[in-house]
Amino acid sequence: MPSHWQFNLNFIIRALAICQWHLSYLAIFWILLPTFFYLVFTPFWPLPVLYAAWLVLDWKTPEQGGRRSAWVRNWHVWTKIQDYFPIKVLKTKDLSPEHNYIMGVHPHGILTFGAFCNFCTEATGFSTIFPGITPHLATLSWFFKIPFIRDYIMAKGVCPVSQPSLDYLLSQRGSGNLVGIVIGGVGEALQSVPNSTSLIIRKRQGFVRTALQHGAHLVPTFTFGETEVYHQVLFPEGSCMYRFQCWFHSIWGFYFCVFYGRGFFQDFWGLLPLPKPIITVVGEPVVVPKMENPSQETVDKYHTLYMEALRKLFDEYKAQYGASETQQLLFL
Repeated sequence: MPSHWQFNLNFIIRALAICQWHLSYLAIFWILLPTFFYLVFTPFWPLPVLYAAWLVLDWKTPEQGGRRSAWVRNWHVWTKIQDYFPIKVLKTKDLSPEHNYIMGVHPHGILTFGAFCNFCTEATGFSTIFPGITPHLATLSWFFKIPFIRDYIMAKGVCPVSQPSLDYLLSQRGSGNLVGIVIGGVGEALQSVPNSTSLIIRKRQGFVRTALQHGAHLVPTFTFGETEVYHQVLFPEGSCMYRFQCWFHSIWGFYFCVFYGRGFFQDFWGLLPLPKPIITVVGEPVVVPKMENPSQETVDKYHTLYMEALRKLFDEYKAQYGASETQQLLFL
């Protein structure tokens, strides 16, 4: 039964931090961008014209390592988001700064809270836990075509999940670079329901081929609790709503998920996530040789080694972080 309405100031502050994360993008898109375009028709027209000129000159920056900002990554608001759940990162092995890494991020979840806090901010102390390692989180490339939003996400260390971007970070930035890729992509968001451990990975081999081409070691990670913070309404394949989700994905590149969590003053029916622990366990790297044109047989071999390492990581820590002893990873 739903509990009574209550007021908790600390919880409200943390909940507002969660809202800030999402609303900041809406504010940029629906307020800042229209305002800036409006300035074209005012005496302040040089401002948008100068920005447009600079945007053209800066267009390739996202695929050339981006423009991270230590100041943005250390904003106190990220700590409040981390405290809300809380979110933690657990290191099982050191990562040597002498190598580059591709890190598989599993599972996607609804909004990927764990990956954001751990790798796009310093809220969980990534730089202290992994000294000498520079983290990047790869996401949909079209975000970097939107003025202002591109600058905002680049400041957090986010990069496009495109081949030129990955090639640059793994070959032109020296060593000590780590690129996180949500292997299951947005399709895995539809698998995100409590107690789910289904990962879309069997046919996702591009990250392994890229790792081989650059000699970047593969780092398995699993975020326990990522799928527990929201309830999702799943629609049967063939239903009108499912077809709408597929159509939406074809237009925007991600799925329109119907989900709910809790409210500000009660623990039922709201859009806030459930305050449950989220723990990202970073496993031991799979050592990968460098070869310019890896054969399909070689790609299959290291893809299998990666999945085995991921399964081993999950089995070792599942009972400690909320999953049952009998629960198994399902690779789709």
